[in-house]
Amino acid sequence: MTAPKPSSANSANFPHHRLVAYQLALELVKLIARVRIANAQLKQQARKSAASCALNAAEGAARQTQADKSRAYTIALCEGCEACAAVEIAGALGACSAADVRAVLELGLRVKNVLSRLVR
Repeated sequence: MTAPKPSSANSANFPHHRLVAYQLALELVKLIARVRIANAQLKQQARKSAASCALNAAEGAARQTQADKSRAYTIALCEGCEACAAVEIAGALGACSAADVRAVLELGLRVKNVLSRLVR
């Protein structure tokens, strides 16, 4: 069973639904979920880190002070980099295709660039 997508009326209720960084991080979560990684430990780490990236971006959007926002966005940035590194290492070990590594790194770079602008 899939969760319903937030309607335009409901998405105004959560600050992260308006955050481009969250949307990109969520795309990274979905992409990494589709990527075949033969190494179970790296697969689990990539998925966990990607999810943490999106979760921390959402948390940052909800925080009130700039310092709190910056802390959450910094964690999101680091987790996104870790997710990409897990896939990159899987590729280096032959546990993941080069095309999948390229796709993850390309999206991961977009996530990093957007989150970097939010960290102050």
